[in-house]
Amino acid sequence: MHEVYLMRHGETAWSLSGQHTGVTDIPLTENGRKLAKRLAPVLGRENFTLVLTSPLERARETCELAGLGERAQIDRNLTEWNYGEYEGLTPDQIHAKDPQWLLFRDGCPDGESPEQVGARVDEVIARIRAVQGHVALFAHGHVFRVFVARWLGLAAAAGSHFLLDTATLNVLGYYRNIPAVKQWNAVLAP
Repeated sequence: MHEVYLMRHGETAWSLSGQHTGVTDIPLTENGRKLAKRLAPVLGRENFTLVLTSPLERARETCELAGLGERAQIDRNLTEWNYGEYEGLTPDQIHAKDPQWLLFRDGCPDGESPEQVGARVDEVIARIRAVQGHVALFAHGHVFRVFVARWLGLAAAAGSHFLLDTATLNVLGYYRNIPAVKQWNAVLAP
């Protein structure tokens, strides 16, 4: 059975401030670049059949710095959640407008619902399951949280249970032919 390596992009100015960064193309910080480079030795030991990245700069640069940029194919379904009216806002700013708001339940006004993100992720999962061998994905926190939920056969809203830090290594695979999480939120030492 193959494994799927999920690499959330490195740190950005907005990930530091807690702002929702969907379609805004924010570059990595210098620290984000440093953290992304730590992925290279680990990923260099693997033989990936398929490497996919979000089209957004922060994911593409993480992929490049991790040593897989030349092999990467852009997959628009890995683009971060479209936050609509909440793009660039922090959770505190959003809760000032709507105290009960929860992304994985409510989605975003003029943006995407959890079901819409789940449908995009399902297309990526189908693409992955059609190939033999290990797969590397470079994308974003919320879309990856939905990805994990859908990989496990859960509703997109279950992504709320999977926290994901920047520039971490996460591995999905199978346990006795059942989709499983094999490694979660691994921070690589310098």
